[in-house]
Amino acid sequence: MSQLLSLEAPDHARPVRLRTERGVFAALDVPPAGHAPVRGTALLVPGFMGSKEDFLPMLPALSADGVRVLAVDYRGQYETGDASPAPSYSRDDMAGDLVAVTRSLDSGPVHLLGHSYGGSLVRAAVIATQGDPSLWASVTLMNFGPGGVSSRQRERLHMLLSVVESMPLAKIWPFVRSKGESVPEDVERFLEQRWVSNSPRQLAAVAQHMLDETDTTADLARMAVPVSVVSGTPDETWDPDGVERMARQLGATFVRIEGGGHSPNVHKPVEVASALLGFWLTQHGAAAV
Repeated sequence: MSQLLSLEAPDHARPVRLRTERGVFAALDVPPAGHAPVRGTALLVPGFMGSKEDFLPMLPALSADGVRVLAVDYRGQYETGDASPAPSYSRDDMAGDLVAVTRSLDSGPVHLLGHSYGGSLVRAAVIATQGDPSLWASVTLMNFGPGGVSSRQRERLHMLLSVVESMPLAKIWPFVRSKGESVPEDVERFLEQRWVSNSPRQLAAVAQHMLDETDTTADLARMAVPVSVVSGTPDETWDPDGVERMARQLGATFVRIEGGGHSPNVHKPVEVASALLGFWLTQHGAAAV
């Protein structure tokens, strides 16, 4: 489960509803701080059982350096809900949502980042669009591996699948909440509310996606879009050494964040923001100057 230790957000962060040809998506829109010129636009995609709020700790640093950041709840997740009538939770449809969101921004190509399962959607979106340079200035995979998750995580996913569509989410919460860290009471309340706001159908579909994940690294490597890989360690979901091998296969910029765990965006936000800015602002696409 995505981790979170604080709900503090920049004063200029705005909750928005992004209206697209594929439905309406909840997001946080954070323009550059102060009078800083816009030096690019980034779209951040959270992981399984997470939300746009997972990126809160990184927003001040990204915003201060002139990047407009949008963090989104994808279809079936937290405040987005179903997004449209008769929603499909296939991986291809959820990846297609990211394309629609990007087009709705009308800001030129974006720096696309996916954390954990969000990396699967990001990779699928880029491959499906053949790395279209009018959409993507770059792509970053954060704590996402080339194929299936660890055996321990597979056991947890199978357990969740056995109950998620037959038991109220509120009753499942005590079993899925993170027990390894002490978090403030307001964060704990938020995490529980976020969990029960998810679509059970989406949770079941995404759990199955993660169990069925195949390695499409070679397909992504054929795209012309610049790629970076960020790996927080230790990580029980994808082996960091496997993530590094994937980065080499992609010819990607690789940064290992020691002590970042599965959520370096939470545990080492300054280091992650520095790595992202160093990558994004050296690209020469239309989204960076």
